[in-house]
Amino acid sequence: MVSIKTKEEIEKMKKAGHVNYLTHQYLKSLIKPGITTKYLNDEADKFIREHGGIPGFLNYEGFPASICASVNEEVVHGIPDDRVLKEGDIISLDIGVVIDGFHSDSAWTYPVGKVNAEKQRLMHHTEKALFIGLKEIHDGAHLYNIGARILEYCNKQKLGVVRELVGHGVGRDLHEDPDVPNYGKYNTGMILKEGMVIAVEPMITAGSRHICVLDNDWTIVTEDGRPSAHFEHTVVVTKDGYEILTGE
Repeated sequence: MVSIKTKEEIEKMKKAGHVNYLTHQYLKSLIKPGITTKYLNDEADKFIREHGGIPGFLNYEGFPASICASVNEEVVHGIPDDRVLKEGDIISLDIGVVIDGFHSDSAWTYPVGKVNAEKQRLMHHTEKALFIGLKEIHDGAHLYNIGARILEYCNKQKLGVVRELVGHGVGRDLHEDPDVPNYGKYNTGMILKEGMVIAVEPMITAGSRHICVLDNDWTIVTEDGRPSAHFEHTVVVTKDGYEILTGE
């Protein structure tokens, strides 16, 4: 069931979203060759708690870390560990923050030092696809317009759009209705209503869109080993558009 958030609930989600944004900015400043993904995880956990939040991913359905850290061909759900980041890697950090019982969810892909042209292009167009999708959001719009525009744009760029993983509603639970796919037919799907809160999150690959799951039963990687990027904002639907809750 899709819930409409009250003004008070949206204010709480803004707080969670702001801490999420600050955590991203802090971790971005730490990313460099030679650090481990576990270091980023531990710093994120400490930062979130120091700012009055709780890491939303820790122990969620058994996930063993406070953030997801997905490197290169890892699409999502990378488990932070002793892996050392190298010059030329890209890393997608997916962060959840809970404050006053309400979640925020945001992901961003960052370069580690200088990256090659393929990875630069992938990150640029995935971020652009996110905002192209967000432009479709307003009270009265069809849900699948978001994914239709993301797919249309990425097809033009000859990039792969992962189909098995989708965005979602956000609120008291990390994952709520509705599902928000990154593909779809324009002018179809449910009607968006003012006060709905959703996470839009294109997961885009440099090659084939096909994916597989590693033996840890969490980390999802591209089938062809090509790099993947992930950009995500939690937003609230407004009368005339949307407001990003995981921004400044």
